[in-house]
Amino acid sequence: MTTNRRQQIFGNKYVKYALILIAGLFLGWLMFSGGSSSNNTMAEHHDHDHGDEATVWTCSMHPQIRMDEPGLCPLCAMDLIPLQSSGSGDTSIDPDAIQISNEAIALANIQTTRVNRENPVKDVRLYGTIQVDERLSQSQTSHVSGRIEKLFVNFTGESVKEGQVIATIYSPEVLTAQQELIEAAKVKDIEPSLLQAVRQKLRLWKLSDEQINKIEQSGEISPYIDITANTSGIVVSKNINQGDYISPGTILFDISNLSKVWAVFDAYESDLPFLKKGDKLEFTMQSLPGKTFSGTISFINPILDPMTRTAKIRVETSNPRGELMPEMYASAIVNAQLKQYDNEIVIPKSAILWTGKRSIVYVKQQNTETPAFLLRNVELGPSLGYSYVILSGISDGDEIVTNGAYMVDASAQLAGKQSMMNETAGKAVTGHEGHTMNGSSTSSGAGHEGHDMQSVASGGEHVMFYVGGSCEMCKDRIEKTAKSVNGVIGAVWVLADQSLHLDFDSKKTSADTVAKAIAAVGHDTEKYKADNSVYEALPACCFYRD
Repeated sequence: MTTNRRQQIFGNKYVKYALILIAGLFLGWLMFSGGSSSNNTMAEHHDHDHGDEATVWTCSMHPQIRMDEPGLCPLCAMDLIPLQSSGSGDTSIDPDAIQISNEAIALANIQTTRVNRENPVKDVRLYGTIQVDERLSQSQTSHVSGRIEKLFVNFTGESVKEGQVIATIYSPEVLTAQQELIEAAKVKDIEPSLLQAVRQKLRLWKLSDEQINKIEQSGEISPYIDITANTSGIVVSKNINQGDYISPGTILFDISNLSKVWAVFDAYESDLPFLKKGDKLEFTMQSLPGKTFSGTISFINPILDPMTRTAKIRVETSNPRGELMPEMYASAIVNAQLKQYDNEIVIPKSAILWTGKRSIVYVKQQNTETPAFLLRNVELGPSLGYSYVILSGISDGDEIVTNGAYMVDASAQLAGKQSMMNETAGKAVTGHEGHTMNGSSTSSGAGHEGHDMQSVASGGEHVMFYVGGSCEMCKDRIEKTAKSVNGVIGAVWVLADQSLHLDFDSKKTSADTVAKAIAAVGHDTEKYKADNSVYEALPACCFYRD
């Protein structure tokens, strides 16, 4: 192409406009392509920085340890493990709350219940036996001296009726008194007072006026005198045999009328404030299944038994058919209205964890994406059997963990949160080489020496193990026995799952020693079984073996 021709083409204004447009598009492509690449690089770098968050390492045996790099636990030299994060970005969750995923809640069967206020009713369970009504018991005594000539009641348990002849006595004194009566009758016109004195003497020997008149009129005397029953009932004690010599006042028989009986129950001192005279109750008998008897509390013994820590509760009941026999076992339930605790919060026992000094529950935090639970210290009121009255610590409408509280607490311990074993949150040990741990400086390669060992120097340990039992009396015996072992700090036995929560100084004793002591008083543990003779000597309400 010639020079003139090129000048002619490029000199055209339309060609110039086209070339400028092409150049502008090319420059724009270069600018935006480079910027996008740069932005992508920055985004990749940003994502990398966000995903590479610092991992916290902890010890499975000492969750208070917090390190920012892997290594060995400064307390037990075990390999540190990465602390699992909840993965939740919910900023509304309390820092002290323990977060548990929905999957973990389902696997651990953690259940929650919303609490409310109610008028509590305490079910007081009582155990006792049937006893004779002491007011209907009488002793058959002799009013004269002599010899048992005939005996018409020969064994214990025999029924007698009022007025029935139960024995015949040969008595020389009675023979002499009858002779005196006949002689006094001959001179009654001269000495009427003498006749009255002799008649009175015979009356004191339980001879009736009819018998005395018959002797006086017939003139016939006899050395034999009949003893009649002065009440109807059952012979509960036979104290003489035929041929025995007796004197005035000798008790021949003890007779009890069983038309009315007493049901005598043992009430623990912790239950006494909820029982009062006049309360109605129903009781059942082991020997009479399907039948229910009722009565009212007529007497509460004001003196406590120092051995069993119980007081006797007496209930009067009629026994027209004689079904209730003395020494039969009976059990009763009293529904006591706790008016002094009306409109209080009541929660199940399964929601409460005991540490010896504290009672705690876990409350679910509301309005969070990831389930979170906070520890609350609560003040317990009276026990209602399988629930407790709460005096303070939680409010009406709170949602608490009622099943799986131990699992939540275990998660809190592993996460270093406030828990049963860690009363104050935020005491976790953190750091790495050269950083402060529990106020002590550590150095690289120092091993166990150079670290603060205060947390293990105290020797305090907490364990939980099975102890067999069935009632509040068992609870008192188990806890008292455990606390009697030197070195035990606290012991709480839970009836619902028959578990003993034990706090002790490992330098002075061990869980094995405590388990042996408990087995020695009649309660099986996981490792030791109580001797059969000791177990069978326990009260009937304490039997727990199948």
